Amino acid sequence: MLSTIKVNGTWKGGYRVDVQGEDHKLIIDQPEAGGGKNEGPNPLEVVLFAQAGCLGTIAAIIARQERIELRGFEINMEGDLDKAFLMGKTTEGRAGFTEIRAEVFIDADMTDEEKQAFFERVDARCPVSDNLIDNTKVVFKVK
Repeated sequence: MLSTIKVNGTWKGGYRVDVQGEDHKLIIDQPEAGGGKNEGPNPLEVVLFAQAGCLGTIAAIIARQERIELRGFEINMEGDLDKAFLMGKTTEGRAGFTEIRAEVFIDADMTDEEKQAFFERVDARCPVSDNLIDNTKVVFKVK
């Protein structure tokens, strides 16, 4: 069952981009120290937001499906990147995160091994993790 999700991003001047989904709008910007107006998260924060949100959602889905009493699920995300490449000061390296780390806290009546297995099932079904880990084909059409 294939479905398509669409969003539209429109540059609004400075570093602000308004992104509109079907029912929601997200303002992307840069911090004032980076020349923006800090009216929203930067794109890299959005990537980490998306992964944390997706993992939490999938944890809730699996807990419901498996009848696990999930009292809490918290995830701290962080990622490292080379800002020199991003800013065009070097061509060595890459623009994206070199590593993303997640610290996961699961509050449920499970052993540490059961928590690990539960999280592995969560991560395996998380579309955002899948897009970050596997090479998803991206097609650009410039007009």
